[in-house]
Amino acid sequence: MAKQSAPRELAGIAPKLVDVTNDVLFGDVWERPELSPRDRSLVTVSVLAALYRGEQLPYHLGKALENGLSVAELSEAITHLAFYAGWPNAMTAITLLKRIADEQSA
Repeated sequence: MAKQSAPRELAGIAPKLVDVTNDVLFGDVWERPELSPRDRSLVTVSVLAALYRGEQLPYHLGKALENGLSVAELSEAITHLAFYAGWPNAMTAITLLKRIADEQSA
């Protein structure tokens, strides 16, 4: 699995943010052994969906699939969080998941 990193094009405007993202978030937090990458992806997708972070969600849905979560598992997590985080959040997340799943199966 390729190591995650912040988009390089952001380094021109926010070099420190890119450095911290790469070194701390992806280089340390995501690498800690207490949770598997699969579990970290499930937590991350759930939080992004619950907080209505649609811009970051597609990347992390794709990463979750790479980290071993299935479309069915992600769909179930999104369905579950609809009752805790709100219907619009879940509908946005499931729409993004469908788009990503369709792109991967094409």
